[in-house]
Amino acid sequence: MSNNTFLENYYSGYDEEGRLENNRVGMVEYLTTRRYLDPLLTADCKIAEIGAGTGRYSVTLAKEGYDVTAVELVQHNLDILTGKLDGSENINTYLGNALDLHMLGDNTYDVTLLLGPMYHLYSEEDKIVALREVVRITKPGGHILVAYCMNEATVIQYVFGCNQLRSVMELNMLTDDWKCVSEPKDLFEMIRTEDIERLNAAVPVDRVKLVATDGASRYIREYLEEMDDSTFDKWLSYHFATCERQDLIGATNHSLDILKKR
Repeated sequence: MSNNTFLENYYSGYDEEGRLENNRVGMVEYLTTRRYLDPLLTADCKIAEIGAGTGRYSVTLAKEGYDVTAVELVQHNLDILTGKLDGSENINTYLGNALDLHMLGDNTYDVTLLLGPMYHLYSEEDKIVALREVVRITKPGGHILVAYCMNEATVIQYVFGCNQLRSVMELNMLTDDWKCVSEPKDLFEMIRTEDIERLNAAVPVDRVKLVATDGASRYIREYLEEMDDSTFDKWLSYHFATCERQDLIGATNHSLDILKKR
């Protein structure tokens, strides 16, 4: 079974639409991403989202008046994305793969989002290809935002928290130094901060910031849902105050690497 087939089967039955909207952990991730994305946007900027999912970012940005190009691998997700459009938005959509963006021109976009594909690329070679493609389509001086799933949160929350230690060890899914080992059937690839730095060294970019987009939120997700609104606002304040702390980023579930093309 191909990697694409695993993803198509997964997302056809998964509520990707609600992940960033219908729970507070998803809200923290979305609000944090927008907190760092929005200052990079100008009225006339061109935005590309590679791996656009169901359009939580692409459609929202298009409805806010931006010129958006959305590329999505899974037809099911793309159908939901296009179903949100009323024809007034300045958006182009493509069914496509982050490893081959031939339909998009060089040095075209002011801001390029790669907020999902790195979750599903399992070799360093493929990750570098995806980075090279988004760098290629971004204008010199433009920004690239790349999201990753982080290793330590998975070890803590899934391996130990969900009592899966024996099963993952039997499947040889952990290295001796506790790095998760994934393949396409496992759906998600985990990474560490030093891995991200090694990938960045392969492309002509400079890091602006590396941010924890959900921080400790998923560790206390049950408590977040029970918080009253004023307490949740305080949690957001705490999260925003600490999400750039480099000593904490390795333990977040999702990170956002903000890069600038040379």
